[in-house]
Amino acid sequence: MIGDIRETKECQLRDPMDLFNSGQVVKICAPMVRYSKLAFRTLVRKYSCDLCYTPMIVAADFVRSAKARDSEFTTNKGDHPLIVQFAAKEAQVLCDAARIICPFADGIDLNCGCPQRIHEDLKRTVDLCQKAQAAGVSWIIVHGRSIEERHQPVHYDAIKIIKQSMSIPIVANGDIKTLKDAENVHHLTEADGIMVARGLLANPAMFAGYEETPFQCIQDWIDIALEHGTPFTCFHHHLMYMMERITSKQEKKVFNVLSSTSAVLDYLNDHYGLW
Repeated sequence: MIGDIRETKECQLRDPMDLFNSGQVVKICAPMVRYSKLAFRTLVRKYSCDLCYTPMIVAADFVRSAKARDSEFTTNKGDHPLIVQFAAKEAQVLCDAARIICPFADGIDLNCGCPQRIHEDLKRTVDLCQKAQAAGVSWIIVHGRSIEERHQPVHYDAIKIIKQSMSIPIVANGDIKTLKDAENVHHLTEADGIMVARGLLANPAMFAGYEETPFQCIQDWIDIALEHGTPFTCFHHHLMYMMERITSKQEKKVFNVLSSTSAVLDYLNDHYGLW
């Protein structure tokens, strides 16, 4: 909420371009509706995530309503570097939202990926990216699927062509579930950064090289979520994602229908010695 935002005025905002200029592949947590909020960003930063995005925020609502601002955006001193993603139809509205948020964020992102992704005629996508580059954007994230594609293989070859056509950093996104996947996608696309969504939900420690969520990461999530007052549904859903590969079908039937924080904590204590 806005009251928490004020704390960041005491900290140094960071230029995310320093990450891209480091020569290392930038590891990025994607903007996920309901999920990539402050508590989860705090968790993935503990496990080698370089750059975090907020969930998408509707710029018009953010500008118009203090209630929307309090609801949609929370940060703190350690939440950097941070990119705020807006959805906007009008340039002035985006500008107004950016002016409000700029003291508390390290960059602004315009969501152009729902539902436009790569076009069947790749030249159209390259042309759009080059126009954005000419307009002064710092980097572009490319999800390697067309508008009709949902679960089909990602077109990493298309991302590589886009990368080779640009002089600004390009970030690859799509079906990256492990650190090895990230390394392979970097090799295939030559992208400057890797953005992950569902892979980080399933394993917030993936960028640190863990094949599945370590118990320490689950404990860290419990501690962080309780400290931040994370609503139960969000707290529980994150644990369901993290424990997907750990729990049996029978365990899932029990764990996934628990209905209170105390019940979840009791279950984790009884079965895994956590909390």
